[in-house]
Amino acid sequence: MQTIHVDLGSHAYDVEIGNGILSQVGAKLRVLLPGVCKVAIISDSNVAPLYAAQLHDSLAVAGLPSELIVIEAGEQSKNMQVLSDVLEKIAVAGLSRSDVLVTLGGGVVGDLGGFAAASYMRGIAFVQVPTSLLAQIDSSVGGKVAVDLKSGKNLAGAFYQPKAVFIDTELLQSLPLRFLHDGLAEAIKYGCIKDKDLFIKLAGYVDGAELLDDAEYIVARCCEIKARIIEQDEFDMGLRALLNFGHTIGHAVEQYYSYGYYTHGEGVAIGMYQLTRRTEEMGLTLIGTAAKIAEVLQKYNLPMEADVEKRVLLATMERDKKKNGNSITLVILNDLGSGKLQKIYWQDITEYLG
Repeated sequence: MQTIHVDLGSHAYDVEIGNGILSQVGAKLRVLLPGVCKVAIISDSNVAPLYAAQLHDSLAVAGLPSELIVIEAGEQSKNMQVLSDVLEKIAVAGLSRSDVLVTLGGGVVGDLGGFAAASYMRGIAFVQVPTSLLAQIDSSVGGKVAVDLKSGKNLAGAFYQPKAVFIDTELLQSLPLRFLHDGLAEAIKYGCIKDKDLFIKLAGYVDGAELLDDAEYIVARCCEIKARIIEQDEFDMGLRALLNFGHTIGHAVEQYYSYGYYTHGEGVAIGMYQLTRRTEEMGLTLIGTAAKIAEVLQKYNLPMEADVEKRVLLATMERDKKKNGNSITLVILNDLGSGKLQKIYWQDITEYLG
């Protein structure tokens, strides 16, 4: 097992990573939060049938009664109405400020459940138990919790750190291949912006079995990179924006298809490749970088382009959180493993879309 400490002063917490950790969550919670009397588990219709009973039993052995709240799987559930329904169910379950909410699922469950925890009684403790690769390496760490609005992705939310993140890499064995690859897009992102050796490692796996055998390393390395960035910029005022590589275009693509065609990781893959292809042409990125990204994306069946008109992308990007007045900050690669932030005036953004 590996532990990554996220040093945020009074909001500090540990990310624990290992095989079989799900069955230990109850005992760990009892030590971490000794005053807790009741637990609400937020999960979704795909994950709950697989793992909710195991988590419930772990909590029961630790003397922690739990209430399971299940939302429909998919990005379409990450909205204000579902959030409201979840909050009502937490209230009916009788949770108090001294109790805890546990998210068991992928990024949608973690984001929505975390926002529910931040909102209920003005904030109760929550713990992340991410089950998808994307959630394990990215969204479960860092305290960004949110839901989508009709106008854009993650536009209603908060910064609210979990008390702990428990990552059981054994759960990745049940992921459909598409969603394993979906998470790998975020791992590739980390390699692109901060760790060329990680990128090379991801490009070199012979097959899915070899990759899964190395899952603990991949998850720990990505969490380590993210933790070190968050420690310097918890509230996304500067350096943390590096984590958005591929996301500006990716979010616009996801929204154009109403979150029902491309997964988040697939949107990010498109964004990473399309922006890097263009910055290479502009002389901002080392020649050959886009081709290397394309090669690893193709290896994992991740898309590189979407049939979305430039004017539609621009209309969506204009509502992006990363836009500030008449400018937007893009993440551009100098080379693999070396990302930088570049402020672009809005009137020049079309140049970066090719």
